[in-house]
Amino acid sequence: MMKRFLVFGGIIGVLITASAFRKDLPATPGNGKMAGIKTVVIDPGHGGKYAGTTNGLISIEKDITLEVSLKLGDAIKNAFPDVKVVYTRTTDACSGDATNLRDDLHNRAKIANDAKGDLFISIHCNATPQPAGSYYMKRTIGHRKKTVMVGKGRRKRKKTIMEPIYESYLVKNTRAGTETYVWKAGKQDQKTGAISENGETSVDIEDSTAEASAFDIHSPEQVIRTQLYEKRFLTNSILLGNLVEEEFKNSGRISYGVKQRDVGIQVLQATGMPSILVEIGFLSNKEEEEYLNSNKGQDEVVTDILLAFSKYKQLMEGNRNNNKPAGK
Repeated sequence: MMKRFLVFGGIIGVLITASAFRKDLPATPGNGKMAGIKTVVIDPGHGGKYAGTTNGLISIEKDITLEVSLKLGDAIKNAFPDVKVVYTRTTDACSGDATNLRDDLHNRAKIANDAKGDLFISIHCNATPQPAGSYYMKRTIGHRKKTVMVGKGRRKRKKTIMEPIYESYLVKNTRAGTETYVWKAGKQDQKTGAISENGETSVDIEDSTAEASAFDIHSPEQVIRTQLYEKRFLTNSILLGNLVEEEFKNSGRISYGVKQRDVGIQVLQATGMPSILVEIGFLSNKEEEEYLNSNKGQDEVVTDILLAFSKYKQLMEGNRNNNKPAGK
């Protein structure tokens, strides 16, 4: 049993301390003590002067993410009245009083950490670099002889070359589907720092008077503790991401699964809780953009995420009878 906590080999006293922290760990399926999901932070991607992708025909990302996020928050509150929902923004504005992108992202993470969130869900839209809807490309369909002048002065002469013949053709932007991102595991310092900042109120603890400031984050005990938190948060993030993508697939959507970006995602790395970023579809695809702008499409996206959240909550709290959406 104690081998699970061997972070610094040979330090017996530290290992004993680490085992004492086990009751404070975020829950995973099979963990004896399950943490309650009390606060969910919903992050509508972009906002204000940061529009997100504008590679759509009829919409921009920041507007759709806000509409879907507000609907998702309402759905969670209606289905689970005991769950508190916190938004990083509720209007077309940057988060907080941010005047630059760095501060905007910092504010979003700070809102989540200050709220002691148990879960962070960021809503975004995707797009390809190619034009939205349809666009023209060129292809070579043959060659023809062409005489050109080459050289200079007395050496100037005629030369026959084969000139390509091009044809323009219409291409439809067909890329569509969903994908969910989790924080990049290699960015450990940022996530560990966020976990230490958030403290332990994001999970159930027996001593409710304990404060994060009471711990020395550089002590061997706290290093072990935050590393253990980190592993659980990544596991739970991947779990929720997979549940979300499974619901999308069940609704007939194309799913690209759960991923990590090479450069990481700041709002996921700076939040001290399980965190996911959901790309709900491609605005560069005409049909999918229309779907995401429709009430039907938005309601289906919200329902899929709500069902995934419900399953995640059941797994975390270990009580399937008391954690179904209200009215179900």
